[in-house]
Amino acid sequence: MASLVAYDDSDSEAEPEPVGSCNAVGRMQDTSDVDRTGQQDLTPGLLDMTDRGPQPTKHGPEAPGSLCKGLDGHRLPLARLRTSDWKSHPSHRLQWSQKEPAPTFPLREPPRPSLWTSHTPAGHVPLVAAHFKGPKCSWETRDSPEPTSCVQTQSDVIGKNGNLFPKKRHEQCVIPYTPKRLRQSQAANPDQGGCTGVEPQAPLAGGVPGPAPHGVAPRVSEFIRPYLDSQYKETQISRNVLFHLRGHRGPVNSVQWCPVLPQSHLLLSSSMDKSFKVWDAVDSGQCLQTYTMHTEAVRAARWSPCGQRILSGGFDFALHLTDLETGTQLFSGQSNFRITTLKFHPKDHSLFICGGFSPEIKAWDIRTGKVVRGYKATVQQTLDILFLQEGSEFLSSTDASSRDSADRTIIAWDFRSSAKISNQIFHERYTCPSLALHPREPVFLAQTNGNYLALFSAVWPYRMSRRRRYEGHKVEGYSVGCECSPDGDLLVTGSADGRVLLYTFRTASRARTLQGHTQACVGVTFHPVLPSVLATCSWEGDVKVWH
Repeated sequence: MASLVAYDDSDSEAEPEPVGSCNAVGRMQDTSDVDRTGQQDLTPGLLDMTDRGPQPTKHGPEAPGSLCKGLDGHRLPLARLRTSDWKSHPSHRLQWSQKEPAPTFPLREPPRPSLWTSHTPAGHVPLVAAHFKGPKCSWETRDSPEPTSCVQTQSDVIGKNGNLFPKKRHEQCVIPYTPKRLRQSQAANPDQGGCTGVEPQAPLAGGVPGPAPHGVAPRVSEFIRPYLDSQYKETQISRNVLFHLRGHRGPVNSVQWCPVLPQSHLLLSSSMDKSFKVWDAVDSGQCLQTYTMHTEAVRAARWSPCGQRILSGGFDFALHLTDLETGTQLFSGQSNFRITTLKFHPKDHSLFICGGFSPEIKAWDIRTGKVVRGYKATVQQTLDILFLQEGSEFLSSTDASSRDSADRTIIAWDFRSSAKISNQIFHERYTCPSLALHPREPVFLAQTNGNYLALFSAVWPYRMSRRRRYEGHKVEGYSVGCECSPDGDLLVTGSADGRVLLYTFRTASRARTLQGHTQACVGVTFHPVLPSVLATCSWEGDVKVWH
């Protein structure tokens, strides 16, 4: 087969297979097969998850029935007395005389397990089983989780002066949860505040950060664990919705799975509602944490390559690096433009590049908190950034286009010298809102406002393939994302009309169309481990996980 690097109009390339035929892996059957079940209840096991927390039951101080008298005449809280405990108690079967005082019996609820300390849910069902089995409970009617508590059974406590005082029975003391990694780092270096490598910084002046979030304890999903020891073989086409994640109050700009494979059940989503969230998108579909340190829309949020930190940037000109487990800010920076795209360097993870509403792209060093390089171009906005050649080069897509040509739409840069390698890559008069690199071939994809995906060589002179083009979706000015599957056999892209389209990479034929969202689908991503799991997000503000 001819190489994909040297693109030309020659006839040496393999002829694309006819529409509707079977490819080498035998997956595609009909190119007109459209899954239109995404607008309704798609499966009996579809779980609709929201981010609304449980509502605690309120009792007024003098509400009728809020207090009742015990057997000894004392007033006891109603929350501590239950019908099952009252009837099952031995005193319920005895008739006490009015002259004889009735003995008191301690009535206590059994402690509930904490949601933060449990690793595997009791009703854990694999993805295939969850497809045929309905959810066990609704998140709106679930009981409020209680903090981990311990019941004091000692009769005496030591006071400030060393005296012993009697202590009431059943008095509870709340023990806050501290992550294990934070406890170990605090014991080793108590002056660093539990951060490793980077000192936590105070919020910038003028910013109004939200409350300090709790951490997300690292764990390995029981469903992902069997796939970690085997090699990724073949990507299967997603068909049904597993989770419908609702919680954002604005359009969701992007979604990304955690790059660390044992923790790839975590899904990161950034939204225009000034927040980004971390979801358990494989086991439970629950929102684990919401981060609200930005004062404007969060346009970009990325996992660090180590999977322990999240880098976010938004329209408030701010950059934040947040520790996932402790919830502390390890780095805070202020740029002079609204940020629209962020990318970590593939080799040196302390460096990252950000671009936005500015003619300049900046490279930051997290260790010093300063800008180390600048890349200036005669453009107004940077739309996306893509690293090539293991970080020695990178591409930037811009909004620079004229009526006749778009010679600066895609620019290739040398990362170290900040010099332009080429700006004559894409010559059609369309802008490219997103870029994606193929995992195995030296090629990359560019999403264009001409409603097609263009294929380019990833080595100089970055020629475009004129014989292979992926068409059928709509962009219409949205920042519609695209991505290749981990094995490189499939391509996925969103669409301005809410559809999700999957293409066969070799033949450019459409493999499946999913009717997933009512508004524009702007973010799509394949799971790095599970071969049939796909996550999408839309301008409506929801996130869907397909399998």
